[in-house]
Amino acid sequence: MNPLTLISILKNHTVFIQAHNFPDPDAISSAFGLQQFLAYYGIESSLCYDGRIDRLSSKKMLDTFGITMFSKEELSHMKESDFIILVDSQKKNGNVTDFIGDEVACIDHHPTYFPYHYEYSDIQPVGACASIIASYYASTDTPISPKCAAALAYGIKMDTADFTRGTTRLDTDMLAFLFPKSDWSLVTYMYSNTMEFDDLRAYGAAIQNICIYDRTGFAYIPFNCAQALIAIISDFILSLDVVDIAIVYAMQTDGIRFSIRSEETRIHAGTLISRTLNGLGSGGGHPSMSGGIIPKDNIKLLGENLHNRIHALFMNAIAETLKNTPN
Repeated sequence: MNPLTLISILKNHTVFIQAHNFPDPDAISSAFGLQQFLAYYGIESSLCYDGRIDRLSSKKMLDTFGITMFSKEELSHMKESDFIILVDSQKKNGNVTDFIGDEVACIDHHPTYFPYHYEYSDIQPVGACASIIASYYASTDTPISPKCAAALAYGIKMDTADFTRGTTRLDTDMLAFLFPKSDWSLVTYMYSNTMEFDDLRAYGAAIQNICIYDRTGFAYIPFNCAQALIAIISDFILSLDVVDIAIVYAMQTDGIRFSIRSEETRIHAGTLISRTLNGLGSGGGHPSMSGGIIPKDNIKLLGENLHNRIHALFMNAIAETLKNTPN
């Protein structure tokens, strides 16, 4: 869609840009980039989210790029008539809270599992949502600040794992567009000191509890940790030379959180977790990466040995998919 159509929809309304719960660098940069784009055309907006910004890289982004995001507890002034733009997320997904405002627009790069009618919808299967936002500047010749360009570039690099995961032509084209316009020192700074000391506990637990069956690696983290860290550890497990599918799960206060990574082209990570958790919880995502949750009230459905049950559920789903998918 023409991004200038979005401008006409938003005029004369109070606008919020909502990222998914527990915003990561792609969600933060996309929300910030869209906010700056709208501001150029006279549309003021506020960034918001539910959950927590609990990863050092995400907290560091807010400070480095001067980004302000309001949590759910700070949105008591939001009204039903206010407009919401969802970025890097979609309405009805388990990772985005339904705020009181009206979700009139959605800009995302994830598959759609729960169709919803928006006045403006731009959902593209690309590596990073930040690439879509960057394309708004490129296609409309809208000026972009060096700080905003750097934030979007960092979001693209992070969500594509430096162009090794789910990368499309739009992602590479938009990095080429952003690079000469960016304050690249900010991107470089974001890559320094991004691990917190407590992260080592989670890595240690995952390494200690790893199990590998037929090139599928399972790792369990038996304590509450940042949701984004679970995803980072799944990337770490996938880097093993004997693993094509990484399944990391952690016992959280709200249930068991999962992060899946797949280098097996016949296994769609989003479909795998959605099918496996059906009846137990929810999940979804891209062909190469996905996430999900079994709510705490449903953990009892796994039986006494939850690890054996989780391993069996995923391995059975993988075996069934491979059996029905030619090489």
